[in-house]
Amino acid sequence: MTTPTTLVRSGKDWLPEWDPEASNWDSGRAWKTLWVTTFALTLGFITWFLASAIAPKLNSLGFNLSEGQLYWLIAMPGLAGGTLRLVWTFLPPIMGTRKLVTLTTALFLIPLIGWALAVQNPETPYAVLLLLGILAGIGGGAFSGFMPSTSYFFPRSKQGTALGLQAGIGNFGVSLVQFVTPWIIGFAIIGGASQMMTNKDTGATKEVWYQNAGYIWVPFVIVAVILAWFLLRSVPVQARGVREQMDIFKNKHTWIMTYLYVITFGTFSGLAAGFALLINNLYGTKSFGDAGIDPVKYAFLGALIGSAARIISGPIADRLGGGRMTVVATVGISLASLYTCFQLSPTSADQFPQFLYGMLTIFFFAGVGNASTFKQMPMIFERRQAGGVIGWTSAIAAYGPFIFGVMLAYISPLLFFAMGVVFALIAGGISWWYYARPGAEKPC
Repeated sequence: MTTPTTLVRSGKDWLPEWDPEASNWDSGRAWKTLWVTTFALTLGFITWFLASAIAPKLNSLGFNLSEGQLYWLIAMPGLAGGTLRLVWTFLPPIMGTRKLVTLTTALFLIPLIGWALAVQNPETPYAVLLLLGILAGIGGGAFSGFMPSTSYFFPRSKQGTALGLQAGIGNFGVSLVQFVTPWIIGFAIIGGASQMMTNKDTGATKEVWYQNAGYIWVPFVIVAVILAWFLLRSVPVQARGVREQMDIFKNKHTWIMTYLYVITFGTFSGLAAGFALLINNLYGTKSFGDAGIDPVKYAFLGALIGSAARIISGPIADRLGGGRMTVVATVGISLASLYTCFQLSPTSADQFPQFLYGMLTIFFFAGVGNASTFKQMPMIFERRQAGGVIGWTSAIAAYGPFIFGVMLAYISPLLFFAMGVVFALIAGGISWWYYARPGAEKPC
């Protein structure tokens, strides 16, 4: 195994050496790095999914957007997040943890403030909203830089726990922004003129301050930037540039793990972004009038369940093995998707609980798979490669909100979930063959 301690880096950014497998491993610095980067990553997910919390209510604020335009709006952060992750994947060994986390976190301010300004004016052009969706992708791109940076600090025996905690708590940012937004918009605490929110289906009106949805996170971002700059340091990993990191693409397991992570995290992120609109279109007031379901009351639950499952599953994967858990997770996603297929043509809003149970089960197993795949990668690849593979697979899976948003804009929900049944079942078979069966090529 190549150890990440052979380069000589000068300056206070860089530790002189670091070997997490050594007996004198500095666990204190490792855990400090984990908590600071996790705080920043949570804010990244909040930034990334802010559009998903705002989009379902834009027309109620006076905007005039079609159903397709709204799906595209929540898809753009996914497109940008996945693309930016391809860039951030290669930055940790070049920039180092300290500069990467500090500068990336500071960039969150641009989309947060931009959305706060845009929602106050219903005349904001749709192109501007799409641009803000793209800029929100910075929050998604951060994942591929922050996670490998953290993985460098921990021994393999702790990778499942550490990465499960970081990704799981970071994922809570999705649930947090979707939960906090409906509450924080009801208070004139940050400034700016109020808006009148009108339900076009029922005529009900309410005074709101939707700019709060973006402004509320600005102080937290500033704190995260300060903490990152003063508390973090960087590990001198053995990769001087992008070219030296490209060898991961010669390994077939990079592509296998990419597919598995797309099925797990892609499902989590894609459904989290589209959950509110899916509820609104299937069970909302447009279909059932006053009896319709308000999506903002339930949309946060999916990400909450998935994030909690990821945190819980990390230590379990350390003990039982990631390969076996990935089999369970992907088969679970497939079966839950099959059940949900029968909840997509409701005749009454009273059928919503059955749809909700199916969706939350999908989120749960997606969270389990998110943790188990991150346990697998450090076991399959050497340390330097593992960081690159984590970044790469995260980048591709981050296209989930874009792919899911576009698909839901053009195909029926039934076809969409039926495809999920098939693709997740295939993932279960692949994971069993390569990583979980007796005599597997890479048991892990």
